[in-house]
Amino acid sequence: MTFEELIQNKPTLEWKQRIDEDDDLFTDENINATNEVLDFYISSLKELGDMPTEKAILERVKEVVIRLNELNDKYDYFIETMEREELAEFIEEGAKLAGLESEEDITEEWREW
Repeated sequence: MTFEELIQNKPTLEWKQRIDEDDDLFTDENINATNEVLDFYISSLKELGDMPTEKAILERVKEVVIRLNELNDKYDYFIETMEREELAEFIEEGAKLAGLESEEDITEEWREW
């Protein structure tokens, strides 16, 4: 998978479908805000170049998780169990593409959702 393929498979695409299925957890506003955070995350990973350090990658992970914490607070806690798993998987996949090798949940340390 590439960064471009990952960005085309953001969890928010499924969230938009859930709105159509009358899932009231999501709004266009919280989905758009989440998209901006995820897009920023991927672009910040790409900016690290071909051989980033583990520390540099984890700094980007920390930043995206904290920004998602803030969105979750702002939009009445829309990140529940399924969304948490989808977001964590997306974040972990991005970190792997950047070169991080980890079998752990790399979001857990900072995650409030």
